[in-house]
This record gives sequence, C-alpha cells and structure tokens, in this order.
Amino acid sequence: MTPETLRSRIAGGETLNVEFKGEERGLFSDRELVETVVALANRPNSEPAWLLIGVEDDGRVTGARPRHEAGHTDPARLTAMISSRTRPSLTVRVHLVPLEGKEVLAIEVPPSRTPVGTADGHYLRRIIGGDGRPACVPMHFHEMQAHQTDRGLLDYSALVVPEAGWGDLDPLEFERLRRSIRERRGRSDETLLELSDLELAKALGAVEADGRVTAVRVLGLLLFGREEVLRWLLPAHEVAFQVLRGQAVEVNDFFRWPLLRVMEEIEARFRARNREQEMLVGMLRLGVPDYPPAAFREGVANALIHRDYTRLGAVHIQWHDDRLEISNPGGFPEGVRLDNLLVTAPRPRNPLLADAFKRAGIVERTARGIDTIFYEQLRNGRPAPSYARSDATGVVLVLPGGQANLDFVRLLAEEGQAGRNLRLGELLVLNALWQERALTTDEAARLIQKPADEARAVLNRLVEAGLVEARGEKKGRAWHLSAATYRRLGDKAAYVRQRGFEPLQQEQMVLQYVEKHGRITRREAVELCCLSPDQAYRLLTRLTEEGKLVRHGTKKGAWYERSG
Repeated sequence: MTPETLRSRIAGGETLNVEFKGEERGLFSDRELVETVVALANRPNSEPAWLLIGVEDDGRVTGARPRHEAGHTDPARLTAMISSRTRPSLTVRVHLVPLEGKEVLAIEVPPSRTPVGTADGHYLRRIIGGDGRPACVPMHFHEMQAHQTDRGLLDYSALVVPEAGWGDLDPLEFERLRRSIRERRGRSDETLLELSDLELAKALGAVEADGRVTAVRVLGLLLFGREEVLRWLLPAHEVAFQVLRGQAVEVNDFFRWPLLRVMEEIEARFRARNREQEMLVGMLRLGVPDYPPAAFREGVANALIHRDYTRLGAVHIQWHDDRLEISNPGGFPEGVRLDNLLVTAPRPRNPLLADAFKRAGIVERTARGIDTIFYEQLRNGRPAPSYARSDATGVVLVLPGGQANLDFVRLLAEEGQAGRNLRLGELLVLNALWQERALTTDEAARLIQKPADEARAVLNRLVEAGLVEARGEKKGRAWHLSAATYRRLGDKAAYVRQRGFEPLQQEQMVLQYVEKHGRITRREAVELCCLSPDQAYRLLTRLTEEGKLVRHGTKKGAWYERSG
C-alpha cells in the first residue's frame, strides 16, 4: 500500500470494500477492530477489503494511535491478534502508511468463502444500509447459509427438511413432471418416464431412501410438495404475477405452488397476453411476438432456479406497458458480474434444482439460458435485455417491449435463407450499430464480453457478409453498418450521415465553428463531425500542430481557438 494508493482509496469514500475508522476522539479498541474485520470478510463480493484506521468518516486523515509499547504499532503483532480472535482464523495484511505527516493503519482483509466470526461467537456482515451508506450488521444463521450458497459451498435445494415426509409430496406433481418430459422430447431426460414415483424422486435427488424414504430434501418440496406444506416448511417460496398499466394494477396474483405447476400457470398467462405480428419474407411467414416465448421461459426458470430460498421475498413477473420485468431475491452467485454474464461458466445457486429443470426439459441442458434470452430478444427485432438494475440483494431482468424493428427481423431472416445464420455476438454488434451508429473494436469487445481479438474476428465476419464497414486505421478505426445494410433497414440517408465527411471537410467545419463561436471543445467536435472522441482528439491535435488552432487547458477541460 503506497501513499498514492491510499489517497485514492480515501478519495473514493466508504464502500462495501472500504471502511474508515478515525481515532481523533479515542483509540479504536481491539474488540471493535476484530468485529469490523469480520464484517468486511463476510461482505458479498470477492474483492479484498480495506479497514483504514486513522481516517475519519468525512475522509480527513487524523492518524492512527499507537497500539503497542514504545509508542508504535507492530504490524506482525496486530496480524497475529486478528488471527487468534477470529474463527476460522483470518490472515490479514497490515500496512503502516505515512500520509500528510501522519500514519494510517491500513488492514487488507481477504474475502472468506465460509462465514467468519469472532472467537467469542459474534458474526457480522457488511451491507449497504437503507440510507445508502455501508454498515456492519449482525449476521444471522440463514444469512450464513446464503453466504455459502453464493460461493458454491452449499446447495440449499439439497438440504434435508426434518419435518417433511413422503406423505407431504403430491402424486399429481409427479405426473406433471412426466408430462413435461413427454412434451419436451429431445430436450428432456426420457429415461425418467418409466420410473415409479419413489424411483423418480431418488433419481432427481429429491429424497433420501433405502427401501423406504428416510428424508425429504428441499428439492422434493419445491417440485412435489403440497401447497399447505410449502407454506409451512418453505415460507420464503413465493411467485407473483402482476400486470401494471401505469400506476394501475390490473393483475396481482401470488402463488405458493410446486415449481412445475407455477411454471405452467405463468406460461399459460404469458401466452394469453403475448400478441404476435406476422410478416412475409419471400415465401416464409414469420411470427414476431411482443416477447419471445423462449426468452421469457428461460428468464422465469432462471429466477426460480437461482433465487435465494433463505431470503424472504417473492419472484416477481411484472408485465408493464413497454417491458417485462422478472426479478428474484438474491444477487448473482460469486464470480458472476454484469460484465461477464455472457461468458462466465454456469454457477447455479441451487445445483440440484437446476439439474431437475434441465432433465424436465424446461431449461437448456447446456446451461446457457442467458444466451437464449439475449439471442431470442435480438432475433425478434427488440433491444437487448438488461440486467443493469441487479444488485447484491436481487437480480432483475428487463425485456424491452414496444414496436419491433421488422426491417431488422427481415434482414436476419434473409441472411438465414442465404445460409448465413448469425450468432449471438454478431447479433449484439449489429443491434448496437443500429442503435449507436458506430463502435470501436474495444467497445465491441466490451459488448460481447470477449477479448479484442475475438471482437475483431466477429466484426470481420460481418464485413465479409457485407453487413458492416470499417473506417479509419488502427486505434482510430470505427465500425458502422454498410450502405447495403442501411438500405435493407429502410434508412438510406443514415449511411451518408454516419459515413460523415472527408478529413478536409471536417477541418473546414471545425474552423468555421471556431470563427463563429470563438472556441471549440473535443465534445463539440464529436457532435459537429459525427466522430468518436479519439477521432475528434486527433483532428484537433492535427489542426493545432499545423498552427491553425491553439490549445488551452488539459485533458477534459481543454478547448481550442484560432491562432494568431
């Protein structure tokens, strides 16, 4: 930890990963220190955390008081003290960092895969409170289970429910599972069809049995449990279907049924409301629904599979005028983030439940349901799905609705008829180019969540197909839809607007702008010439080097005026 790094962390303020503890009014006791370290170790992410002693809540550096003899602090002794007072023992790194003439005690706390407590049995966790500020709060037993589930150390759906017995399972739900398997032949595990109820439950891992049932697991209740038993033994399980028209609530139904019955009910309501628009592409008749059924089914199934069943709250399916929202309690499992959703390995929060849904044919057996959600949404001429509103306490999937881009659907259908079936990465890029008009290679890489080389390969395939063109060289290269693509999408003029002007014309536009307004910024040049920020910067730099403009200021505050 260097003074520069410390100063940067202080400037960022307190977060889930950073805690300030000032000692202006007195020594921060060892007990408080250990409890704070425990809370930071139990935070809901996998990044190292920092406890900064000697920094006040408002960011002022007041310095840490000496904790040992001779008026100093021994980092090795402090590390040993924390290790001896935590269970399981936690090994931290302690740094004494000089800053502004004082010393700050910076303690680096690694994330723990298992819940950590103090030696006297206190468990705390780090959260963002209702006021938007980070806080350390008690950690209850069900939260410890959720902590381990998030990190793949515990499958909640595999836990035994001591109060449940074989008589609490409904034979009708076994038949419902068999019907699901038969209706989804090719996607489901048909070997389950010939098994008896008990053999089927054992094959799925829903019960423990040796001649007779000795225990029923959470999975058994979720798939086959009677409604009254679910209400009693799994009170967190609940699913809501709501139809909202502005501020009015047209439908507001809650279900505590077994999951397969819930899926059937939700899908039936979806089909009843989901309209479809027909279009002709040559001799092919295409149906373009308000929302793709496959994307909706995967979204609902993912919410049921990946929800945190230790946390109270319902899975919500909300039908708005312009979108569908599917939300579930419990954030992303460890290792899953917004920037790697499309490429990370599957990490189900409830693996046994996820396997049962695959064998029933409800979800993709490849465990790439996220890909299906994105692909189906884009293929039907809709904006890409969004998980941007998800946080540590819940996952929110938004499927945008509204008028479909039928020209885009037609283009994809024509490409398919020509033997060029576009993959998800190519659909993401085409959709973004239609929405944003231009992308750099780095922007395309972030969009498809893959390295720049793979993004460049996707872009080059689209160029070879005649759908995309490149403009510029090396780092200044930008990609946009080709003239033929804009023509097929019914917007011929957009190509001319996007292609922009030749360099000499761009220079003249900038100089005329400065003559009229006295000055120009890079942002104004971007808007004026339809360039990327990097291209605008190079244009202004070239005019400066040629003596036509004079630069004032630095970085984002820079502006340019005529020389002489």
